Amino acid sequence: MNAIIPPLLKSRQDFVVGLLKPILDEDSLLWDPEDTIPYECDGLAAYRQMPLAVALPKTESQVIAILKICHAHQIPVVPRGAGTGLSGGAMPIAEGLVLSLAKFKSILDINPLARTATVQPGVRNLAISEAVAKHQLYYAPDPSSQIACTIGGNVSENSGGVHCLKYGLTIHNVLRIRAVLITGELIEFGGLAPDSPGLDLFSVFIGSEGMLAVITEVTVKLVPKPQLAKVIMASFDDIEKGGNAVAAVIGAGIIPAGLEMMDQPATIAVEEFVHAGYDVQAKAILLCESDGTPEEVAEEIEKMSAVLKASGASRIQVSETEAERLRFWSGRKNAFPAAGRVSPDYYCMDGTIPRRQIAELLKRIKDMEDKYQLRCMNVFHAGDGNMHPLILFNGADHSEWRRAEDFGSEILETCVELGGTITGEHGVGVEKINSMCVQFTELERNLFWGIKASFDPLKLLNPDKAIPTLNRCAEYGRVRVSQGILPHPELERF
Repeated sequence: MNAIIPPLLKSRQDFVVGLLKPILDEDSLLWDPEDTIPYECDGLAAYRQMPLAVALPKTESQVIAILKICHAHQIPVVPRGAGTGLSGGAMPIAEGLVLSLAKFKSILDINPLARTATVQPGVRNLAISEAVAKHQLYYAPDPSSQIACTIGGNVSENSGGVHCLKYGLTIHNVLRIRAVLITGELIEFGGLAPDSPGLDLFSVFIGSEGMLAVITEVTVKLVPKPQLAKVIMASFDDIEKGGNAVAAVIGAGIIPAGLEMMDQPATIAVEEFVHAGYDVQAKAILLCESDGTPEEVAEEIEKMSAVLKASGASRIQVSETEAERLRFWSGRKNAFPAAGRVSPDYYCMDGTIPRRQIAELLKRIKDMEDKYQLRCMNVFHAGDGNMHPLILFNGADHSEWRRAEDFGSEILETCVELGGTITGEHGVGVEKINSMCVQFTELERNLFWGIKASFDPLKLLNPDKAIPTLNRCAEYGRVRVSQGILPHPELERF
């Protein structure tokens, strides 16, 4: 099997493996292709690269030793969690090491009085809530992949979920992070106190996508389980009415526990998959959840229903039981696998826009479907404007993949034009490197480089996910102008 590795890489592989063998168990170091191929990509399978080797340490001391070796010999390192990320943030480097934290899966401490849990980075998101359920507590951020994604990956990408509107993203639900620098030095961000002295490096680190340090321990906030939760399924005969209804709900001063939107192609695909009870005749549906005491829920459901009806809802259905509420949410959380049943491949985008621009972006995406001759299902965290268009294509047809890639780039560029951003929770990874050229100026990108250099001056941690250079952005600008997507004046930004 090793014969397929080019001689220079084979020699380097032998060197790296030889350095790591003394500190890792036999089952914790992989280098044969049949063992390392599962690590060639994350959830964004369109981008793949085989690593030289994969290390799976079991202790913090092993992580420290690995990073010291890699720093001393300038070996690039890509930290990895469960590999559920959707931006290529955990894609390996050909001449580098994948450092998997999959074996760091212990819950170290639960403090129900302080409402905190301290866990290792390989602990699954949902496992935290399962472990503290007996205390009537749970961990609020709930990405659609929460059954599999890990807390370390959530911190690296600043993940959200369907309840992030009321309860916040990962950054709002984490108190303390312990991590190891590329030099092998231990560092802590945040703390258990309400505030920490010095610069707010905690906010810098969360969402840094494995480019600054390797996480070994996280302390999260826990919140009490609400006494009651109900969800409204509101149907709209026009997708623009649904988009405008989102802004109307928030404009009325209501902060739902969850506010999600799906268009008709998405609801049809989901209904055929999980039978969630969705109205497949509607052009769009909104899922609006209220939680709290029974009195609070009753009042908020009444207020939201009135706003939704005034916004043009053609049908209002309120969950009558907890099983029905969970069934409504199961449909939204299974939108991605449902897309996989109706198309050979799909490309999930992650732009964010102001809520008032939802209807405008949906209109433009519809025009892009005609332009690129590809279908698109739209599901998103409507409450905070985090859009997840699912572009459907056939990966066996290279021209379709190129069109899907251009389609996705135009969606992100449109998000920026409408006052939004190129990512809400999936991160930049390798997927959105070029799109950073549209969002950020040269000065801003240089500042990002400065932060990276202060933690990792040799650029060894996840180096190919770094901030694009001036030359790269200028070239990207010229390509997009030639495609008719960016106007010529935009080149002045690069």
